[in-house]
Amino acid sequence: MQDPITITRVNRKLLEKILDNHSLEQLNKVPEGFKNNLIWNIAHVVVTQQLLVYKMSGLPMMIDDELVGLYKKGTKTEKLATAEEVSIIKELLFTTLDQTEKDVNNKIFKTFNDYETSTGFVLKSVQDALNFNNFHEGIHLGYILALKKSI
Repeated sequence: MQDPITITRVNRKLLEKILDNHSLEQLNKVPEGFKNNLIWNIAHVVVTQQLLVYKMSGLPMMIDDELVGLYKKGTKTEKLATAEEVSIIKELLFTTLDQTEKDVNNKIFKTFNDYETSTGFVLKSVQDALNFNNFHEGIHLGYILALKKSI
């Protein structure tokens, strides 16, 4: 069985291809019937991984509060992302994951605050968070693929 970070990395490479193959205008377009765009969904998975793995473990996140405020659960596209913001999000796809892998290997995760997700899963450990994160990213990959057909 693949470890969860390897699975996340495969998904993140798919997300990187979306960023590489769509214009800034396409990334920012919110098609009729949707409340978010491609870049929101991609940034959202970066933010969610950090919240689930680091914040729930009581550790500092690798992203700033502004990014969290724009892309956390319950938000929607409020403004157009700039080319610079897209570049930052693209970089965070892998820098956050590489650091998570190092931190897991270095066993820095000592505590975890139980968390019930909106889908009803109760996460009780960082391993649960890493596993659930892949489920969550898969849901958003599905949204992304639907959005791609609508732009």
